[in-house]
Amino acid sequence: MTDEVRYIRDGHIARVTIDRPAVLNAVDVKTNTRLGEIWAEIEADPKVRVVVVTGAGERSFCVGADMSAGAVEKTGLEYWTGLDPNGFGGLSLRTTLDVPVIARVNGYALGGGMEMVLGCDIVVAAEHAQFGLTEPRVGRIPLDGGVFQLVRRLPHTQAMGLLLTGRRAAAAELHRMGLVNEVVPAEQLDGAVDRWVADILACAPTSLRAIKQMVQRGDGLSAQDAHKLRTPALMAALDSGDSKEGVLAFQQKRPPVWPGR
Repeated sequence: MTDEVRYIRDGHIARVTIDRPAVLNAVDVKTNTRLGEIWAEIEADPKVRVVVVTGAGERSFCVGADMSAGAVEKTGLEYWTGLDPNGFGGLSLRTTLDVPVIARVNGYALGGGMEMVLGCDIVVAAEHAQFGLTEPRVGRIPLDGGVFQLVRRLPHTQAMGLLLTGRRAAAAELHRMGLVNEVVPAEQLDGAVDRWVADILACAPTSLRAIKQMVQRGDGLSAQDAHKLRTPALMAALDSGDSKEGVLAFQQKRPPVWPGR
């Protein structure tokens, strides 16, 4: 394909790769549109149980919007008025993707790339990876969820220390802050991601969809109010074949074979 985003479904695993290494996997309008189409396709595919998103090459996950002369078509105000409700890359603010999403961070995750990371559930990074909401350094603002996501994930001073400097932070630093799950040498990145994928696939897919939907729809509610939510995925999971298979497999001392419904 020539759309500069590679999407492959490998069994129950969806792999999404931004393939623009010449511009450090920066996202232009065409790429952003294609990413939105891919997330919608994944949402409609019941066979997908986990997503891995990454960038091509070894230098960059994604450095945000393509700022090259031929790619910048809008002023900051024009960009703001036309914001995608799903955020940067169709992912950073997306609340309808009910399967786990792993960010495989193989290098720079800056600007919108960092916002995409904040839209993922699990983050595995190479040791050389760097993160940052660098928009203030080019006169812009992290409008696609970066500001609000970061202050919800980190203590105030840690979040503001990143937001008000636009600086880059190493993977190890963000691991200490709690934004990155695991940091490994670059040559071990795929193995680490595969371990997370295997652990996810060992769980009942209906349970994971219910958990993610409960987290997303309960955001901002008190624990008591969130507990009262009856989301579609929760109700489906409670009366699913997965729930029966899990108990039966436990009793029979064998690995479960999830029907996924």
